[in-house]
Amino acid sequence: MNWDDVRIFLAVARAGQILGAAKRLELNHATVSRRIAALEEALKAKLFRRLTTGSELTPAGERFLDIAERMEADMIAARSTVAGEGEDVSGIVRIGAPDGFGVAYLARRLGALTSLHRDLTIHLVPVPQSFSLSRREADIAITVERPTEGRLVAGKLVDYTLSLFASRGYVEAHGLPASAAELANHTLIGYVPDLIVSRSLDYAAEFSPEWRSSFAISSALGQAEAVRSGAGIGILHTFVARSMPDLVPVEIAAPIRRAYWLVYHESVRPLRRVQAVASFISRTVEKERSLFA
Repeated sequence: MNWDDVRIFLAVARAGQILGAAKRLELNHATVSRRIAALEEALKAKLFRRLTTGSELTPAGERFLDIAERMEADMIAARSTVAGEGEDVSGIVRIGAPDGFGVAYLARRLGALTSLHRDLTIHLVPVPQSFSLSRREADIAITVERPTEGRLVAGKLVDYTLSLFASRGYVEAHGLPASAAELANHTLIGYVPDLIVSRSLDYAAEFSPEWRSSFAISSALGQAEAVRSGAGIGILHTFVARSMPDLVPVEIAAPIRRAYWLVYHESVRPLRRVQAVASFISRTVEKERSLFA
């Protein structure tokens, strides 16, 4: 079995289409198709169903994917050892993170790591979406739920809280609600329900069963800025709101608790650059745990 054919198989499986894999591998479409056919011939099994929308793994392909990812992990470990990666930290590490944690917390702290390792490049992608580590959309992901599927390494980073906040200007103009029931008399800032990436982020009803957002924003930082502008009362990350002195808590409901998890695919575990970044994030959060309480 040719390792290059296995590598191409992984690219097609992750892209979900031959054309997308070909672009990522910088090969032409015909070459990728031919290599997949060669691998299927060697294994005596059909690995993909060709659909009009792309390529879908067959049951045999699903079984081989697990084997191929273990082969990939062994190859990465071997290359790291032979190339001496363990002696230096270099290369690119992409981090996918929710925008609140990514922008409000990580962005201002990762510079210390790149200053320490001049050949290390960080790609921080702080957007409110999920990342597929198996498809290599990120090397490290910060998630709000512990993953339960796939060959992933996950560790809890920290618990954080969300609470109600308003700007001083809003309070002066409209006052504060005396109870959760009175929230209905105020302008509420919230999230776009159909764009949330995790059920744990659908938390408005925990503050008021009748919550109705007059202004919905699909970004945690966007919500914070809207509240800061005096547009209304919103549910904000406490660690974000604390950095905005013109915000005041609306203390009619207890804060709710969520957690951040640091996750990466098992196949990249041997890479020193991934371990260096993961360790830096974990150590930094541990030192500043009180910010999230």
